[in-house]
Amino acid sequence: MRGNPWPRVLLTRLGLFLVAGLAGWWLDALAEALLVPTLALLGWEFYHLVRFELWLREGRELSPPPARGLWGHLMDALDRRQQRQRHRRRALQRLMTRYRDAARAMPDAVVVLGDDYRVDWWNAAAGRLLGLQWPADTRQRIANIVRNPEFAAFLANDSPVAREISLPSPLHSDAWLEIRLVPYGEDLSLLLARDVTHLHRLETMRRDFVGNVSHELRTPLTVIYGIAETLADELGDDADVGDTMRLLQEQSERMRRLVDDLLMLSRLETGATPSNPEWVDMCPLLEELVEDGRALSGSRNHRFELECERGLLLEGCESELRSAFSNLIFNAVKYTPENGFIGVRWYANNTGAHLAVTDNGIGIPAAHIPRLTERFYRVDSARSKASGGTGLGLAIVKHVLNRHAGQLTIRSQPGQGSTFICTFPPQAIQRAPAPSR
Repeated sequence: MRGNPWPRVLLTRLGLFLVAGLAGWWLDALAEALLVPTLALLGWEFYHLVRFELWLREGRELSPPPARGLWGHLMDALDRRQQRQRHRRRALQRLMTRYRDAARAMPDAVVVLGDDYRVDWWNAAAGRLLGLQWPADTRQRIANIVRNPEFAAFLANDSPVAREISLPSPLHSDAWLEIRLVPYGEDLSLLLARDVTHLHRLETMRRDFVGNVSHELRTPLTVIYGIAETLADELGDDADVGDTMRLLQEQSERMRRLVDDLLMLSRLETGATPSNPEWVDMCPLLEELVEDGRALSGSRNHRFELECERGLLLEGCESELRSAFSNLIFNAVKYTPENGFIGVRWYANNTGAHLAVTDNGIGIPAAHIPRLTERFYRVDSARSKASGGTGLGLAIVKHVLNRHAGQLTIRSQPGQGSTFICTFPPQAIQRAPAPSR
């Protein structure tokens, strides 16, 4: 009975009472005649109500008892709905089982975190990599299991987007893990961890190699530069030899700058936060860097404009910040034509503090912007060599910002100039107290 049962039910009841009423009128006993079908209907309804309640209480997994009329329609409709729900439930259980089996089979650790980063579920790899044990660690805070100050600070940075960190394994100090935290749902997070020990060792070897080679090259390059400078002074009268010595001097100076940048990168790539951070007053630092930019500009006559919010301090290592910001300002000088504009702005808003370096120079095609912070990446090799750059400036900027919890944003259009924005979180800034009168 899939249609509307009410017309048939009402017509049947009305016909029954009409027949009983006519019989009672004929026998001159109308009240008694109407009472009989009333009691019969009440008994019929009560009988089916008892069967319906008994089926709901004890036998809903079975087919409904046979019934006619409205009760048959109700039982059939409810039975069909229950069958659909059972089918959906079984399908959902099969799907959840497949997902759970897939998560268990993953070689990477998968941990489901509930409110306050408490452990709800994990796969076998999480036990191997993070040391989770069932059932002792169920509903434990993950920070109480993976005890690492950097990991605790990583969790405290309550961000709505996915983020990652590399840490030593809590089980083996010589093993390294890359941990990624992905928020989802309401107060839920997915923690993914994978073993990157091999990659970490290769990166350490590469970094040590670059650092050691750069350090060993520094002394001979200094000697070569000194000898070239001396010979250029003594043989200046001989045009051919003098030009050769000056060329040797220029190239050795370029190599020295490259070595210095490589050593700086080697120090920055440790990934650690600056030791003994201090509150840096940015305005005097930027004033010095702008003056250095004017000196580098020389006869090219660039127009500089500095806008600095007084008393806005940044926590960090002053020498590293100086290196990063000088690279941005000097790049603007190198790639901005004569009489161009270079603007430097230091300010704060509700998202943190920002250093913006703007120029109206040659600009950068959009396809190159994502790769600008790679080591030795050049938009135009010939132009970069002519400007004397090492190809490491923006890589240094990126690593300095990473060590200071900052981010670099690049906006540029060819022929219209570029803007490089360094953004620092609110917790990394403070305002200096106003001077007393």
